[in-house]
Amino acid sequence: MGFPLLHTVINMNTFASQIMRFYTSLKPEFPLPDGVQLLNPFTERMTQQLANQFYERYFNDNKPRKFVFGINPGRLGGGVTGIPFTDPVRLHQNCGIDHHLPMKQELSSDFIYRMIENAGGPKLFYSECFLTAVCPLGFTHNGKNLNYYDTVELFTAARPFIMSTIKKQVKAGCFTKTAWCLGEGTNYKYFNLLNDELKIFKEIIALPHPRWIMQYQRKSLDHYIELYKDKLNVAV
Repeated sequence: MGFPLLHTVINMNTFASQIMRFYTSLKPEFPLPDGVQLLNPFTERMTQQLANQFYERYFNDNKPRKFVFGINPGRLGGGVTGIPFTDPVRLHQNCGIDHHLPMKQELSSDFIYRMIENAGGPKLFYSECFLTAVCPLGFTHNGKNLNYYDTVELFTAARPFIMSTIKKQVKAGCFTKTAWCLGEGTNYKYFNLLNDELKIFKEIIALPHPRWIMQYQRKSLDHYIELYKDKLNVAV
């Protein structure tokens, strides 16, 4: 099965078109610490095509969204598909987008799509929420995921890029009264630090990180799904 060519959305001011322009124009020109590799899925044309299909399907309108910030893309999820918290399995099974990517799964994506399905499915959820990340590009070290805040050197180098990209993303259509942060610890701390300087969001609500839930609280999935729905106000 072939892939359709990446095409221009007729209305260049839709949420979808603005987000795709944002992702495909990212220019991470900061120096990386020794041994750290950048994870930029949008250098791959197939990733651009898949992300374009996804955003046109769920965001092809002018409706503002609630922004939900993760950490940065991982090598099994958004770092492959170009869509935060969406691994190849969920992209196909839950979002209905065919592809030829290896069908590998990510724990965070597993939880997020359990929650999305419980909240009415992707069409309803994405009509209200936009999943993104504090840093829109990922990092690896020795073949493992690396968070933007894991070393002082990386955070210091990436900080201007991160701040610039947060400002650019919200222009697509964002409710700035509240942002949601996935991670109640370090990501929440650093996101607040950045927002104190950016002064974009009036309030940041922290939620337990999906990976932590799947690793340590799997027996309480129903509780955390309801917690997410309640905090995001997407209950059906």
